[in-house]
Amino acid sequence: MTDSTAHLLSQIGSRLAGQLSLVSLDGRRRPAPPALVVVAHGSRDPRALSTVRALLERVRERRPGLPVHLGHIELNAPLLPDTLAGLGGREAVLVPLLLSRGYHIKRDIPEMAAASDVHARVADALGPHPLLVDALYARLVEAGWRAPADEGTRRASAVVLAAAGSRDPESRVDTGRTAELLADRLGVPVVPAYATTSAPTVPDAIRALAASGRHRVAVASYFTAPGRFATECAEAAPWIASAPLGTHPAMAELLLHRYDSAVRDAGLCRSAAPPRGATSHAQPALAM
Repeated sequence: MTDSTAHLLSQIGSRLAGQLSLVSLDGRRRPAPPALVVVAHGSRDPRALSTVRALLERVRERRPGLPVHLGHIELNAPLLPDTLAGLGGREAVLVPLLLSRGYHIKRDIPEMAAASDVHARVADALGPHPLLVDALYARLVEAGWRAPADEGTRRASAVVLAAAGSRDPESRVDTGRTAELLADRLGVPVVPAYATTSAPTVPDAIRALAASGRHRVAVASYFTAPGRFATECAEAAPWIASAPLGTHPAMAELLLHRYDSAVRDAGLCRSAAPPRGATSHAQPALAM
């Protein structure tokens, strides 16, 4: 059996399992779960769209029978309003493929949802969360990170957590918390730095670490997919730079975790649906 044939059979099996999951033991059809709409930012880099689509396939493989859709805030099709229009008036949970709180989660996504016929709840940002730290650590190891073998090497080591940047102060809080969690995992300082808008920039953070005697500096790419910012941050690395989080299994798990939390908090499929076009927004929390 070829790999492609095996993959096709696996997909067919997953879809059949998903259909069976909608039928209870007494033969009655269970209520369909709220749709999961993953909301990506959008990018002019074609690698970003292909990465996000591959990540959604991982989500579907983990949760057969769950309707999984993609919508973009800008730049790529399908745009979020178009995705929501295709759902009719059903319930949905919008899970931002965004790593911290900010304008998109607080304003853009809720406003797009409110303008639709979908009974929607906007889930929390993906970060901070230990699953993100799992993915960051794995990507660093793939890039060549090894724990310092002695005290001298440890004192010379550090990591710059390269993020996109935002004017929202809560975004900086979230990124800083992720940096703290990653530092606990690695045992060396982790400094958050940014590609745009916020300070310090990645090059500035690297120079500051070098001035303090830390020359073994890795750049951890805190981006969901390849793109211009991720590339520029990686090019600034004096030593190694990890790949974006991409399709790491922890990312699919975290998307489903945020979906499940929003469903549980809203009581979706267990209570009366909100009024037409109504949206609710999960309060971001630092609880893990």
